[in-house]
Amino acid sequence: MVHPALKFASVFLLSTVKFLGGPLAGASMGLNFWVTLGLTVGGMMTSVIVFSGIGRVWMRHRQKQRRLRREPIFTKRSRNIIKVFRKFGMGGIAFLTPILLSPIGGTVIATLLGVPRQRILLHMLWSALFWGGALTFASIHFGHMLKH
Repeated sequence: MVHPALKFASVFLLSTVKFLGGPLAGASMGLNFWVTLGLTVGGMMTSVIVFSGIGRVWMRHRQKQRRLRREPIFTKRSRNIIKVFRKFGMGGIAFLTPILLSPIGGTVIATLLGVPRQRILLHMLWSALFWGGALTFASIHFGHMLKH
C-alpha cells in the first residue's frame, strides 16, 4: 500500500509538468475529487509562479545572445506564436495550456510575449480550475470504463 503523502506528491508533481497527469493519477490512486483538484491546481500554479519569474530572466538572456550573434528576431515559429496570441490573447493561451501545452510551456510563451505576471497568474488560475474540475470529474466518474 502506498503512503498517502506519496500519493499526494505524485499528483502534485505530475501536475507541475503535465497537467493531464494529475487528475489521472489522483483517480487511479483512489483520491477524492476535491483532493485531486486541489493538488492538480496547486501543481500547475506552482509551475506557473516559478516559470513566470524565470521566463523574464531567460528572455533577457536570449535577447542578448541574439544581438551578439546577429540572429533574426522573428522566425517562422515565433510568427506563428504571435499570430495565435493576437487572435486569442492571454485567455486563449491560458485555455489551451493544460490540454495542448504544458504549464511550463504556456507560461514561458506568455512571459516571452510580455504579458504582465499578474495577468498570467490570473488567467492560468481560472484555466487550471476549469480544466482541473472537468478532467478530475471525468477521470473519477469515467475512469472505471478503462479497466475493462
